[in-house]
Amino acid sequence: MSELRGNDAAAAGIALAGSGPFAVPVPRWTWPTDLPRPLVSALGFLALTLALHLIQFGNPVLHVDEEFYLLVADHMRHGALPFVDIWDRKPLGLFLLYRFFLLFPGDGVVTYQLFGVAACAATALVIERLAREIASPAAARLAGAVYILFLPVYCFGIGQAPVFYNLPVALAALRTLEAWRARDERDFVRGGVQAMALLGLAIQIKYTVVFEGAAFGVVLLARARALGWNAGRLAGVALLWCAVAIAPTLAFLAVYAALGHGEAFIHANFLSILNRRSDGMASWSRLGSEMLGLVPFWLAILWADRRLAPREGHDPAALWFLRLWAIAAFAGFLAFGSWYDHYVTPVLVPLSVLAAPALAQVPGARWRCVLLLGFGAIASVVVMADSIRRHGTKAQADHVATAIRSELHGGCAFVFDGEPAFYRMAGSCLPGRYPFPNHLNTWTEAQALDIDPNLEVARILMARPDVVVVAEWWPFYLPNWETRAIVGDFLARGYERYASVKLGTHTFGLWRRRKG
Repeated sequence: MSELRGNDAAAAGIALAGSGPFAVPVPRWTWPTDLPRPLVSALGFLALTLALHLIQFGNPVLHVDEEFYLLVADHMRHGALPFVDIWDRKPLGLFLLYRFFLLFPGDGVVTYQLFGVAACAATALVIERLAREIASPAAARLAGAVYILFLPVYCFGIGQAPVFYNLPVALAALRTLEAWRARDERDFVRGGVQAMALLGLAIQIKYTVVFEGAAFGVVLLARARALGWNAGRLAGVALLWCAVAIAPTLAFLAVYAALGHGEAFIHANFLSILNRRSDGMASWSRLGSEMLGLVPFWLAILWADRRLAPREGHDPAALWFLRLWAIAAFAGFLAFGSWYDHYVTPVLVPLSVLAAPALAQVPGARWRCVLLLGFGAIASVVVMADSIRRHGTKAQADHVATAIRSELHGGCAFVFDGEPAFYRMAGSCLPGRYPFPNHLNTWTEAQALDIDPNLEVARILMARPDVVVVAEWWPFYLPNWETRAIVGDFLARGYERYASVKLGTHTFGLWRRRKG
């Protein structure tokens, strides 16, 4: 038996157990060099996302939107129909996604959060692939990490809508770029169809995706024009791509129309947003702080443009496309004027890609990585910790739910102020079609609903709910003083305050029906 030398063993990827002539070759696995690069990146992104959000897992009151999506999904499995039985303006696809999460056993909160983590890591992987168009592989991988680190900075919780639709949009961007380079016309058209199909799915999670979809369509049509297509062919392929992109939305509209609820679908999905009012200086203050948080991106992109132009082998058209994508995503963010923090998160995808060249490990330039990655890491932890401080913990939410449940006697609670999660956690029925508190208690939503909020609040209170939850702190959003006055009048005449509970930095008064 010949002896296997140490150098030969190392080259073969094995280790020697024992020594001398009795040494036994044992397979040795070295990580990460023995794994394909995409798998290494995927595992790294997943680990980073899990570690970053560990303190949030299981908390049912991370963000009011996520609570509401889960509440709607929970009632959908009992037959409720969004826009008819429970009103909101989010696309049906988002609620169906949360309904899918509830197909899995266990705590629905943990389930949607785990899917959110997976979607975040998967999006980072696509960002890495796109960033390799304009940067080195190492810099591209850091660009994916930048996306993960900056998402919490903009209060996306773990299951906000953008964390799910950013993935199909990023995939659509990649497919658009591949279609641009297709040499066969059939591959070009097919690539456009696939990109638009992905965008169609994303649109059914948030309608603002249409801005990015329009930009991708313009890019593809510009390519077709450069290939010499005449006006007729351009019009035909444009109609095809548009049809694919809007097909899911039209299909849902057709279903609602067949059920006799087409008008409700159209109002909730397309008209109500036009009647929502701005909250004035608060929205401008949010916009200012959000732009300040993006300064590291602006610096990285500007520096990269001046000093780190794409090297040989990188396609200049890719950089042009990525810039157009960023502009479109930013237009979608600015379009409706409310500028809530999580609305920024779609912009982070193209910005992370464009920042990749500035993350290259070149001599004397490591400060760029420190600035972008360091700021993202510190800011995300600070924002998440502060969010939990302000919004509350699972233990606090459980305490509030228990206090509400203790006074439910076969009726419903009415959460005029507070968290939509209270309904689900307390096991309460819904007192009406508008369980999202801000729809009835804010000035901004007063004209956007399909009913008069004053009449709806009065109707609910005339039905004598068992428990009414009201804020004992100054509301963050501009209040609807009319509905608030109606609630105060009913409480004074027929209810008694039986508890004051705290959730984060907010205190809520719990009122029960007065006996006798």
